[in-house]
Amino acid sequence: MDGYVFNPAPGWPAQPPGWEPPEGWQPGPDWPKPPAGWVFWIPASAASSPSSPFAPNAPLPPRGQPAPTLPVAVPTGAPPPVAPVAEPAAAGQLVAAPAEIARLVSRVAELENELRQLAAAPTRVQSTDGLVDLDDERVLQEVGIYRYHHPLETSQEYRDRLQEIQDRIKGGIKGGTAVLASDMFTFNNSLAKGRRMTSDYSKLMLRAYNGEADTCVRSLRAGNVVTAKKRLEASADVIARLGAMMEMRINPDYHRIRVEEIELTADFLMKVQEEKEKARDERERLREERKAEQELAAERERLDKEHAHYLNALQAVSASGDQGAVAEITARLVAIDAAIKHNDFRAANIRAGYVYVISNTGAFGPNVVKIGMTRRLEPMDRVRELGDASVPFPFDVHALFFSADAVTLEMELHHAFHAVRLNHINDRREFFFAAPSAVRIVLAEKVGNLLEFAEAVEATQYLQSKKYWPAPSN
Repeated sequence: MDGYVFNPAPGWPAQPPGWEPPEGWQPGPDWPKPPAGWVFWIPASAASSPSSPFAPNAPLPPRGQPAPTLPVAVPTGAPPPVAPVAEPAAAGQLVAAPAEIARLVSRVAELENELRQLAAAPTRVQSTDGLVDLDDERVLQEVGIYRYHHPLETSQEYRDRLQEIQDRIKGGIKGGTAVLASDMFTFNNSLAKGRRMTSDYSKLMLRAYNGEADTCVRSLRAGNVVTAKKRLEASADVIARLGAMMEMRINPDYHRIRVEEIELTADFLMKVQEEKEKARDERERLREERKAEQELAAERERLDKEHAHYLNALQAVSASGDQGAVAEITARLVAIDAAIKHNDFRAANIRAGYVYVISNTGAFGPNVVKIGMTRRLEPMDRVRELGDASVPFPFDVHALFFSADAVTLEMELHHAFHAVRLNHINDRREFFFAAPSAVRIVLAEKVGNLLEFAEAVEATQYLQSKKYWPAPSN
Protein backbone atom coordinates (compact mmCIF):
# COMPACT_ATOMS: atom_id res chain seq x y z
CA MET A 1 0.00 0.00 0.00
CA ASP A 2 1.46 3.31 -1.04
CA GLY A 3 1.95 5.62 1.89
CA TYR A 4 0.75 3.11 4.56
CA VAL A 5 2.44 0.31 6.47
CA PHE A 6 1.06 -2.51 8.60
CA ASN A 7 1.10 -1.69 12.35
CA PRO A 8 1.12 -4.88 14.51
CA ALA A 9 -0.57 -4.74 17.91
CA PRO A 10 1.54 -4.64 21.12
CA GLY A 11 2.98 -8.06 21.96
CA TRP A 12 2.62 -9.49 18.44
CA PRO A 13 5.70 -11.06 16.79
CA ALA A 14 7.80 -8.58 14.81
CA GLN A 15 7.39 -8.78 11.02
CA PRO A 16 9.92 -7.91 8.30
CA PRO A 17 9.81 -4.30 7.06
CA GLY A 18 7.16 -3.78 4.42
CA TRP A 19 5.33 -7.02 5.28
CA GLU A 20 1.59 -7.00 4.55
CA PRO A 21 -0.90 -9.62 5.74
CA PRO A 22 -2.32 -11.72 2.91
CA GLU A 23 -6.02 -11.87 2.16
CA GLY A 24 -7.97 -13.64 4.92
CA TRP A 25 -5.03 -13.58 7.34
CA GLN A 26 -5.90 -13.81 11.08
CA PRO A 27 -3.63 -13.39 14.14
CA GLY A 28 -2.58 -16.50 16.05
CA PRO A 29 -4.99 -17.64 18.80
CA ASP A 30 -2.23 -17.31 21.44
CA TRP A 31 -1.34 -13.75 20.42
CA PRO A 32 -2.35 -10.95 22.86
CA LYS A 33 -5.56 -9.12 22.06
CA PRO A 34 -5.01 -5.63 20.60
CA PRO A 35 -6.69 -2.55 22.12
CA ALA A 36 -10.23 -1.87 20.94
CA GLY A 37 -10.23 -0.18 17.52
CA TRP A 38 -6.48 -0.60 17.06
CA VAL A 39 -5.28 1.05 13.81
CA PHE A 40 -3.49 -1.65 11.83
CA TRP A 41 -2.59 0.64 8.89
CA ILE A 42 -0.75 3.86 9.58
CA PRO A 43 0.95 6.44 7.36
CA ALA A 44 4.51 5.46 6.49
CA SER A 45 5.66 8.81 7.85
CA ALA A 46 4.46 7.76 11.32
CA ALA A 47 5.95 4.25 11.14
CA SER A 48 9.32 5.41 12.45
CA SER A 49 7.67 7.01 15.51
CA PRO A 50 7.39 4.93 18.73
CA SER A 51 3.80 6.08 19.03
CA SER A 52 0.80 3.99 18.09
CA PRO A 53 -2.57 5.20 16.85
CA PHE A 54 -5.13 6.31 19.39
CA ALA A 55 -7.98 3.79 19.46
CA PRO A 56 -11.19 5.28 18.00
CA ASN A 57 -14.72 4.54 19.12
CA ALA A 58 -15.87 3.15 15.76
CA PRO A 59 -14.30 0.14 13.96
CA LEU A 60 -11.93 0.76 11.05
CA PRO A 61 -13.38 0.84 7.53
CA PRO A 62 -12.70 -2.05 5.16
CA ARG A 63 -10.55 -1.88 2.06
CA GLY A 64 -11.75 0.50 -0.60
CA GLN A 65 -12.99 3.17 1.84
CA PRO A 66 -11.16 6.29 3.04
CA ALA A 67 -8.78 5.90 5.95
CA PRO A 68 -10.22 6.70 9.38
CA THR A 69 -9.65 10.04 10.99
CA LEU A 70 -7.30 9.28 13.89
CA PRO A 71 -4.66 11.11 15.94
CA VAL A 72 -1.39 9.38 16.77
CA ALA A 73 -1.09 8.42 20.46
CA VAL A 74 0.52 5.92 22.78
CA PRO A 75 -1.93 3.51 24.47
CA THR A 76 -0.79 2.52 27.95
CA GLY A 77 -3.75 0.59 29.33
CA ALA A 78 -4.43 -3.13 29.31
CA PRO A 79 -5.56 -4.53 25.92
CA PRO A 80 -9.37 -4.82 25.49
CA PRO A 81 -11.04 -7.23 23.02
CA VAL A 82 -9.66 -7.91 19.54
CA ALA A 83 -10.63 -5.54 16.72
CA PRO A 84 -10.82 -6.72 13.10
CA VAL A 85 -7.74 -6.23 10.94
CA ALA A 86 -8.48 -3.76 8.15
CA GLU A 87 -6.51 -1.50 5.89
CA PRO A 88 -7.26 1.70 4.01
CA ALA A 89 -7.41 1.58 0.25
CA ALA A 90 -5.56 4.79 -0.46
CA ALA A 91 -3.74 7.56 1.26
CA GLY A 92 -6.30 8.97 3.71
CA GLN A 93 -6.38 12.41 5.12
CA LEU A 94 -5.92 12.99 8.85
CA VAL A 95 -8.32 15.50 10.35
CA ALA A 96 -6.77 18.40 12.15
CA ALA A 97 -6.27 18.19 15.89
CA PRO A 98 -9.13 20.63 16.83
CA ALA A 99 -11.68 18.35 15.17
CA GLU A 100 -10.32 15.35 17.04
CA ILE A 101 -10.45 17.26 20.32
CA ALA A 102 -14.09 18.08 19.61
CA ARG A 103 -14.78 14.39 19.07
CA LEU A 104 -13.05 13.50 22.33
CA VAL A 105 -15.03 16.14 24.23
CA SER A 106 -18.21 14.65 22.78
CA ARG A 107 -17.04 11.23 23.95
CA VAL A 108 -16.49 12.58 27.46
CA ALA A 109 -20.06 13.90 27.46
CA GLU A 110 -21.22 10.40 26.57
CA LEU A 111 -19.17 8.96 29.43
CA GLU A 112 -20.63 11.47 31.89
CA ASN A 113 -24.10 10.47 30.72
CA GLU A 114 -23.17 6.83 31.31
CA LEU A 115 -22.11 7.71 34.86
CA ARG A 116 -25.42 9.49 35.47
CA GLN A 117 -27.31 6.46 34.21
CA LEU A 118 -25.24 4.30 36.52
CA ALA A 119 -26.19 6.54 39.45
CA ALA A 120 -29.86 6.05 38.63
CA ALA A 121 -29.37 2.37 37.90
CA PRO A 122 -31.91 -0.22 39.02
CA THR A 123 -31.66 -2.02 42.31
CA ARG A 124 -28.63 -4.20 41.51
CA VAL A 125 -25.05 -3.72 40.39
CA GLN A 126 -22.41 -6.35 39.73
CA SER A 127 -19.46 -6.62 42.10
CA THR A 128 -16.64 -9.07 42.70
CA ASP A 129 -18.56 -10.83 45.45
CA GLY A 130 -21.78 -11.30 43.48
CA LEU A 131 -24.93 -9.26 43.03
CA VAL A 132 -25.22 -6.37 45.46
CA ASP A 133 -28.77 -5.57 46.50
CA LEU A 134 -29.45 -1.84 46.42
CA ASP A 135 -33.00 -2.05 47.75
CA ASP A 136 -32.86 0.22 50.80
CA GLU A 137 -35.69 -1.55 52.62
CA ARG A 138 -34.05 -4.96 52.13
CA VAL A 139 -30.70 -3.60 53.28
CA LEU A 140 -32.36 -2.29 56.44
CA GLN A 141 -34.04 -5.62 57.07
CA GLU A 142 -30.82 -7.54 56.60
CA VAL A 143 -28.75 -5.20 58.76
CA GLY A 144 -31.40 -4.86 61.45
CA ILE A 145 -29.42 -2.65 63.81
CA TYR A 146 -27.39 0.35 62.74
CA ARG A 147 -23.70 0.13 63.63
CA TYR A 148 -21.73 3.35 63.81
CA HIS A 149 -18.72 3.43 61.51
CA HIS A 150 -17.02 6.19 63.52
CA PRO A 151 -18.56 6.29 67.03
CA LEU A 152 -18.65 9.79 68.53
CA GLU A 153 -20.60 11.22 71.45
CA THR A 154 -22.54 14.12 69.90
CA SER A 155 -23.71 15.38 66.54
CA GLN A 156 -21.46 18.43 66.94
CA GLU A 157 -18.41 16.15 66.99
CA TYR A 158 -19.63 14.64 63.72
CA ARG A 159 -20.01 18.15 62.25
CA ASP A 160 -16.41 18.92 63.18
CA ARG A 161 -15.16 15.68 61.62
CA LEU A 162 -17.14 16.33 58.45
CA GLN A 163 -15.58 19.79 58.22
CA GLU A 164 -12.14 18.16 58.44
CA ILE A 165 -13.16 15.78 55.65
CA GLN A 166 -14.27 18.71 53.49
CA ASP A 167 -10.89 20.38 54.01
CA ARG A 168 -9.09 17.17 52.97
CA ILE A 169 -11.29 16.87 49.87
CA LYS A 170 -10.51 20.46 48.86
CA GLY A 171 -6.82 19.82 49.47
CA GLY A 172 -6.86 16.77 47.20
CA ILE A 173 -8.59 18.71 44.42
CA LYS A 174 -6.38 21.79 44.67
CA GLY A 175 -3.24 19.68 44.94
CA GLY A 176 -4.11 17.71 41.83
CA THR A 177 -3.79 14.37 43.62
CA ALA A 178 -7.42 13.26 43.39
CA VAL A 179 -6.93 11.62 39.97
CA LEU A 180 -3.93 9.54 38.92
CA ALA A 181 -2.93 9.25 35.24
CA SER A 182 0.08 8.53 33.05
CA ASP A 183 2.32 11.49 32.16
CA MET A 184 3.73 9.72 29.08
CA PHE A 185 0.58 9.80 26.96
CA THR A 186 1.17 11.47 23.58
CA PHE A 187 -1.28 13.16 21.25
CA ASN A 188 -0.38 13.74 17.58
CA ASN A 189 3.20 12.71 18.38
CA SER A 190 3.34 15.47 21.01
CA LEU A 191 3.97 14.67 24.66
CA ALA A 192 2.94 18.19 25.69
CA LYS A 193 -0.40 17.88 23.89
CA GLY A 194 -0.90 14.44 25.42
CA ARG A 195 -0.33 15.81 28.89
CA ARG A 196 -2.76 18.66 28.28
CA MET A 197 -5.36 16.18 27.07
CA THR A 198 -4.71 13.97 30.10
CA SER A 199 -5.13 16.98 32.37
CA ASP A 200 -8.43 17.95 30.71
CA TYR A 201 -9.70 14.38 30.87
CA SER A 202 -8.69 14.15 34.53
CA LYS A 203 -10.70 17.27 35.35
CA LEU A 204 -13.75 15.93 33.53
CA MET A 205 -13.50 12.52 35.20
CA LEU A 206 -13.01 14.09 38.64
CA ARG A 207 -16.00 16.33 38.03
CA ALA A 208 -18.14 13.30 37.20
CA TYR A 209 -16.84 11.38 40.23
CA ASN A 210 -17.37 14.29 42.63
CA GLY A 211 -20.86 14.81 41.26
CA GLU A 212 -21.66 11.18 41.98
CA ALA A 213 -20.13 11.43 45.47
CA ASP A 214 -22.11 14.59 46.27
CA THR A 215 -25.31 12.93 45.05
CA CYS A 216 -24.64 9.95 47.31
CA VAL A 217 -24.14 12.25 50.30
CA ARG A 218 -27.23 14.36 49.57
CA SER A 219 -29.46 11.32 49.16
CA LEU A 220 -28.16 9.60 52.29
CA ARG A 221 -30.45 8.33 54.95
CA ALA A 222 -29.35 6.52 58.07
CA GLY A 223 -30.13 3.15 56.54
CA ASN A 224 -28.86 3.33 52.95
CA VAL A 225 -25.13 3.86 53.54
CA VAL A 226 -24.36 0.47 51.96
CA THR A 227 -26.14 1.54 48.78
CA ALA A 228 -24.25 4.83 48.60
CA LYS A 229 -20.83 3.22 49.11
CA LYS A 230 -21.47 0.57 46.46
CA ARG A 231 -22.67 3.22 44.01
CA LEU A 232 -19.57 5.36 44.53
CA GLU A 233 -17.32 2.30 44.22
CA ALA A 234 -19.01 1.44 40.93
CA SER A 235 -18.39 4.98 39.64
CA ALA A 236 -14.69 4.74 40.48
CA ASP A 237 -14.51 1.39 38.66
CA VAL A 238 -16.17 2.86 35.56
CA ILE A 239 -13.72 5.76 35.49
CA ALA A 240 -10.78 3.37 35.81
CA ARG A 241 -12.14 1.24 32.96
CA LEU A 242 -12.87 4.14 30.63
CA GLY A 243 -9.57 5.85 31.42
CA ALA A 244 -7.42 2.75 30.97
CA MET A 245 -5.83 4.18 27.80
CA MET A 246 -4.28 6.97 29.87
CA GLU A 247 -3.87 4.85 33.01
CA MET A 248 -6.40 7.21 34.56
CA ARG A 249 -8.11 6.32 37.85
CA ILE A 250 -9.38 7.90 41.04
CA ASN A 251 -6.67 8.08 43.68
CA PRO A 252 -7.47 5.33 46.23
CA ASP A 253 -6.64 7.74 49.08
CA TYR A 254 -9.09 10.30 47.70
CA HIS A 255 -11.71 7.59 47.22
CA ARG A 256 -11.27 6.52 50.86
CA ILE A 257 -11.84 10.11 51.95
CA ARG A 258 -15.13 10.28 50.02
CA VAL A 259 -16.21 6.91 51.44
CA GLU A 260 -15.37 8.15 54.94
CA GLU A 261 -17.48 11.23 54.20
CA ILE A 262 -20.44 8.98 53.37
CA GLU A 263 -19.95 6.95 56.55
CA LEU A 264 -19.61 10.04 58.75
CA THR A 265 -22.68 11.62 57.15
CA ALA A 266 -24.71 8.48 57.81
CA ASP A 267 -23.46 8.39 61.41
CA PHE A 268 -24.29 12.07 61.77
CA LEU A 269 -27.85 11.55 60.52
CA MET A 270 -28.35 8.67 62.94
CA LYS A 271 -26.90 10.64 65.87
CA VAL A 272 -29.16 13.62 65.07
CA GLN A 273 -32.14 11.27 64.98
CA GLU A 274 -31.15 9.79 68.35
CA GLU A 275 -30.69 13.23 69.89
CA LYS A 276 -34.09 14.34 68.61
CA GLU A 277 -35.71 11.24 70.10
CA LYS A 278 -33.96 11.80 73.43
CA ALA A 279 -35.03 15.44 73.45
CA ARG A 280 -38.60 14.44 72.62
CA ASP A 281 -38.60 11.84 75.40
CA GLU A 282 -37.17 14.37 77.83
CA ARG A 283 -39.87 16.90 76.90
CA GLU A 284 -42.49 14.20 77.41
CA ARG A 285 -41.02 13.35 80.81
CA LEU A 286 -41.01 16.99 81.87
CA ARG A 287 -44.61 17.45 80.71
CA GLU A 288 -45.60 14.37 82.67
CA GLU A 289 -43.86 15.68 85.78
CA ARG A 290 -45.47 19.12 85.43
CA LYS A 291 -48.89 17.54 85.09
CA ALA A 292 -48.24 15.40 88.16
CA GLU A 293 -47.05 18.40 90.16
CA GLN A 294 -50.08 20.44 89.09
CA GLU A 295 -52.43 17.61 90.02
CA LEU A 296 -50.77 17.14 93.41
CA ALA A 297 -50.88 20.88 94.09
CA ALA A 298 -54.56 21.04 93.13
CA GLU A 299 -55.27 18.00 95.29
CA ARG A 300 -53.48 19.59 98.26
CA GLU A 301 -55.54 22.75 97.82
CA ARG A 302 -58.75 20.71 97.72
CA LEU A 303 -57.78 18.73 100.81
CA ASP A 304 -56.92 21.92 102.71
CA LYS A 305 -60.32 23.40 101.88
CA GLU A 306 -62.06 20.19 102.87
CA HIS A 307 -60.04 20.03 106.09
CA ALA A 308 -61.02 23.61 106.98
CA HIS A 309 -64.66 22.88 106.17
CA TYR A 310 -64.77 19.85 108.48
CA LEU A 311 -63.01 21.77 111.27
CA ASN A 312 -65.73 24.39 111.15
CA ALA A 313 -68.36 21.67 111.11
CA LEU A 314 -66.71 19.96 114.09
CA GLN A 315 -66.84 23.16 116.11
CA ALA A 316 -70.52 23.59 115.29
CA VAL A 317 -71.58 20.03 116.19
CA SER A 318 -69.40 20.09 119.33
CA ALA A 319 -71.40 23.05 120.59
CA SER A 320 -74.65 21.19 119.93
CA GLY A 321 -73.50 18.15 121.88
CA ASP A 322 -74.21 15.66 119.06
CA GLN A 323 -71.59 13.00 119.87
CA GLY A 324 -72.43 10.82 116.86
CA ALA A 325 -71.82 13.69 114.46
CA VAL A 326 -68.65 14.61 116.31
CA ALA A 327 -67.28 11.08 115.93
CA GLU A 328 -68.16 10.98 112.22
CA ILE A 329 -66.55 14.34 111.47
CA THR A 330 -63.49 13.42 113.53
CA ALA A 331 -63.04 10.22 111.50
CA ARG A 332 -63.37 12.22 108.33
CA LEU A 333 -60.70 14.66 109.50
CA VAL A 334 -58.35 11.74 110.25
CA ALA A 335 -58.85 10.45 106.70
CA ILE A 336 -58.20 13.91 105.26
CA ASP A 337 -55.02 14.27 107.31
CA ALA A 338 -53.82 10.89 105.99
CA ALA A 339 -54.59 11.98 102.42
CA ILE A 340 -52.69 15.23 102.94
CA LYS A 341 -49.71 13.32 104.32
CA HIS A 342 -49.75 10.93 101.35
CA ASN A 343 -50.09 13.81 98.90
CA ASP A 344 -47.17 15.66 100.48
CA PHE A 345 -45.07 12.50 100.35
CA ARG A 346 -45.71 12.10 96.63
CA ALA A 347 -45.01 15.77 95.96
CA ALA A 348 -41.72 15.58 97.85
CA ASN A 349 -40.63 12.20 96.51
CA ILE A 350 -40.29 12.34 92.72
CA ARG A 351 -39.64 8.58 92.60
CA ALA A 352 -43.08 7.71 93.97
CA GLY A 353 -45.81 6.84 91.49
CA TYR A 354 -47.79 4.10 89.76
CA VAL A 355 -46.31 1.31 87.68
CA TYR A 356 -48.77 0.22 85.00
CA VAL A 357 -48.96 -2.86 82.77
CA ILE A 358 -51.20 -2.39 79.72
CA SER A 359 -51.76 -4.05 76.34
CA ASN A 360 -53.50 -3.34 73.04
CA THR A 361 -54.23 -6.47 71.03
CA GLY A 362 -55.86 -4.58 68.17
CA ALA A 363 -52.82 -2.36 67.65
CA PHE A 364 -49.87 -4.60 68.52
CA GLY A 365 -51.20 -8.14 68.50
CA PRO A 366 -51.42 -10.68 71.32
CA ASN A 367 -48.79 -11.06 74.04
CA VAL A 368 -47.36 -7.55 73.66
CA VAL A 369 -47.43 -5.35 76.77
CA LYS A 370 -46.29 -1.86 77.70
CA ILE A 371 -44.68 -1.43 81.12
CA GLY A 372 -44.36 2.16 82.33
CA MET A 373 -44.83 4.46 85.30
CA THR A 374 -46.63 7.71 86.02
CA ARG A 375 -46.67 10.18 88.90
CA ARG A 376 -50.18 11.33 88.06
CA LEU A 377 -52.66 11.57 90.88
CA GLU A 378 -55.07 9.62 88.69
CA PRO A 379 -52.96 7.08 86.71
CA MET A 380 -55.84 6.18 84.38
CA ASP A 381 -55.58 9.67 82.90
CA ARG A 382 -52.15 8.72 81.59
CA VAL A 383 -53.43 5.40 80.22
CA ARG A 384 -56.26 7.15 78.41
CA GLU A 385 -53.81 9.67 76.92
CA LEU A 386 -51.72 6.82 75.52
CA GLY A 387 -54.76 5.34 73.81
CA ASP A 388 -56.48 8.52 72.63
CA ALA A 389 -55.01 9.25 69.19
CA SER A 390 -51.89 7.18 68.63
CA VAL A 391 -53.63 3.78 68.40
CA PRO A 392 -56.99 2.69 66.94
CA PHE A 393 -58.23 1.00 70.14
CA PRO A 394 -57.97 1.80 73.87
CA PHE A 395 -55.49 -0.03 76.08
CA ASP A 396 -56.46 -2.85 78.41
CA VAL A 397 -55.14 -2.32 81.95
CA HIS A 398 -53.66 -5.38 83.65
CA ALA A 399 -52.11 -3.69 86.70
CA LEU A 400 -51.81 -0.30 88.41
CA PHE A 401 -49.41 -0.66 91.32
CA PHE A 402 -48.40 2.25 93.56
CA SER A 403 -44.81 2.19 94.77
CA ALA A 404 -42.75 4.57 96.86
CA ASP A 405 -39.91 3.88 94.41
CA ALA A 406 -41.78 3.39 91.15
CA VAL A 407 -38.73 4.45 89.12
CA THR A 408 -36.64 1.53 90.41
CA LEU A 409 -39.52 -0.94 90.07
CA GLU A 410 -40.11 0.09 86.47
CA MET A 411 -36.38 -0.23 85.70
CA GLU A 412 -36.25 -3.74 87.22
CA LEU A 413 -39.22 -4.87 85.15
CA HIS A 414 -37.65 -3.45 81.99
CA HIS A 415 -34.41 -5.26 82.78
CA ALA A 416 -36.25 -8.55 83.35
CA PHE A 417 -37.86 -8.35 79.89
CA HIS A 418 -35.00 -6.64 78.05
CA ALA A 419 -34.36 -9.63 75.76
CA VAL A 420 -37.92 -9.44 74.37
CA ARG A 421 -38.08 -5.70 73.70
CA LEU A 422 -39.76 -4.59 70.50
CA ASN A 423 -37.33 -1.68 70.11
CA HIS A 424 -33.73 -2.48 71.03
CA ILE A 425 -32.47 0.95 69.94
CA ASN A 426 -34.57 3.33 72.04
CA ASP A 427 -35.12 2.16 75.63
CA ARG A 428 -37.91 4.72 76.11
CA ARG A 429 -40.12 2.61 73.84
CA GLU A 430 -41.45 0.41 76.64
CA PHE A 431 -43.12 -2.39 74.67
CA PHE A 432 -42.25 -6.06 75.21
CA PHE A 433 -43.14 -9.43 73.70
CA ALA A 434 -44.60 -10.90 76.89
CA ALA A 435 -47.92 -12.26 78.08
CA PRO A 436 -49.58 -10.44 81.01
CA SER A 437 -49.25 -13.62 83.08
CA ALA A 438 -45.45 -13.54 82.63
CA VAL A 439 -45.33 -9.92 83.84
CA ARG A 440 -47.46 -10.83 86.85
CA ILE A 441 -44.95 -13.51 87.93
CA VAL A 442 -42.01 -11.10 87.76
CA LEU A 443 -43.94 -8.26 89.42
CA ALA A 444 -44.98 -10.55 92.28
CA GLU A 445 -41.33 -11.52 92.79
CA LYS A 446 -40.42 -7.84 93.12
CA VAL A 447 -43.22 -6.55 95.37
CA GLY A 448 -44.70 -9.63 97.02
CA ASN A 449 -48.42 -10.36 97.00
CA LEU A 450 -50.48 -8.57 94.34
CA LEU A 451 -53.99 -7.64 95.41
CA GLU A 452 -55.20 -6.95 91.88
CA PHE A 453 -53.90 -8.07 88.47
CA ALA A 454 -56.06 -8.78 85.43
CA GLU A 455 -54.49 -11.36 83.12
CA ALA A 456 -57.45 -11.53 80.73
CA VAL A 457 -57.47 -9.32 77.65
CA GLU A 458 -60.79 -7.61 76.99
CA ALA A 459 -60.07 -5.81 73.69
CA THR A 460 -63.79 -5.10 73.39
CA GLN A 461 -63.66 -2.53 70.59
CA TYR A 462 -61.13 -4.60 68.65
CA LEU A 463 -63.25 -7.77 68.78
CA GLN A 464 -66.43 -5.87 67.86
CA SER A 465 -64.72 -4.12 64.94
CA LYS A 466 -62.84 -7.08 63.51
CA LYS A 467 -65.90 -8.66 61.90
CA TYR A 468 -66.36 -5.55 59.74
CA TRP A 469 -62.82 -5.57 58.37
CA PRO A 470 -62.29 -6.36 54.65
CA ALA A 471 -60.99 -9.81 53.86
CA PRO A 472 -57.20 -9.91 53.36
CA SER A 473 -56.13 -10.06 49.72
CA ASN A 474 -53.85 -12.86 48.54
